[in-house]
Amino acid sequence: MKKKKLKESIRTLGIKAKKAAYLLANISENRKNAALEELKKKLKISQNELIDINQKDIENASNINLSSAMIDRLTLTSERIEGMISNLDEIIKLKNPIGNIISEWTRPNGLHIQKISVPLGVIGMIYESRPNVTVDASAIAIKAGNSIILRGGRDSYYSSHKLKDIINTSFLKAGLPENVVQMLSSPERSAIDEMVQLDKYIDVIIPRGGKELIKRIKDKSSIPMIKHLDGICHVFVEKNADLKKAKEIIFNSKMRRPGICGAAETLLVDKSLSNQILNLIQKLVDAKCEIRGDEFISQLHPDFKKATEEDWATEYLDKIISIKLVDGTQKAINHINKYSSGHTESIITENKEVFEIFYKQIDSAIILQNASTQFADGGEFGFGAEIGISTDKLHVRGPVGAEHLTSFKYVVHGNGQVRH
Repeated sequence: MKKKKLKESIRTLGIKAKKAAYLLANISENRKNAALEELKKKLKISQNELIDINQKDIENASNINLSSAMIDRLTLTSERIEGMISNLDEIIKLKNPIGNIISEWTRPNGLHIQKISVPLGVIGMIYESRPNVTVDASAIAIKAGNSIILRGGRDSYYSSHKLKDIINTSFLKAGLPENVVQMLSSPERSAIDEMVQLDKYIDVIIPRGGKELIKRIKDKSSIPMIKHLDGICHVFVEKNADLKKAKEIIFNSKMRRPGICGAAETLLVDKSLSNQILNLIQKLVDAKCEIRGDEFISQLHPDFKKATEEDWATEYLDKIISIKLVDGTQKAINHINKYSSGHTESIITENKEVFEIFYKQIDSAIILQNASTQFADGGEFGFGAEIGISTDKLHVRGPVGAEHLTSFKYVVHGNGQVRH
């Protein structure tokens, strides 16, 4: 598609999305929930068709030698489609995030002021690989009264477009306005460049992907962003840890799904536990997880590799983990704050005071005690699902659910007051 024609087609999406957002602002909560119920039904009866279409994306991914972890992120199964449906159930149950009086007060002159939650307006969502984001993002957006323009990854092109069609069929049947969910048809990166310049029509951009994608969008966007950066997540086994808990948490944090942003990439262990290292990571070794360690760790087993400086700053998204001995909690904190992407960190300790020191000094969105990093998920937080996990600090941080896709207005009730 030539640049001028591409620019005009994307601008048209923006115009339609803005109009849809205005109309959606007057749609009742019951109608929006009915649309999500309709989508549940349509997903249920479309499972086999979705899985068949998803195979095209998987075949393409295999042909270009994507890693097994990335192909896992891309894959739709009956279980994962049921997971989407379950997420929709949770979103339907959420309290309506729109029209709530956040605070109110009366001034001495009699003016009554209310701070009321309202939709953000139009959301631009840019994401890679995982087709389920198409459903989660669309559902969360309309729950909060927003229209959305999606740009799925090239890897999930066929799956994401089919899901978008199912969403629109469901939403229109339930009486939502046209164009509340739209998707860029062009797989070219130049389409993103045009999209992030639509500040007249799009109110916020939410990019969800790796460093290269985020940097490209940050450099080119004229629209405010809520960034979902990479997940360089850490597990720290402190000297007061329950080692039985630690062993299970380490394994789950890395291996439950190695290709998601909440997977642990680095394991830090207090050096007082050095004689327990092999015991702590035996399940990882048995599961064929590649171990890259510091000088001490790398010499524990002939299959272990020596970690480089680059390893500590790498999001593997694969069955690989870097491991380092640290001399106390402060050294662990220093390492995490140096290399972390600000996503999720877990400390395994039974010492309350140590945990308080850890969470207060770590500059990340999610801090866990004695739990797997894989709980870094909007659904697990009770948000129904998530549109991403923000590594920013302004507007929203951590899992981004429906309640976070809102702003507010001040509504002021008077009785003839004039200002002198």
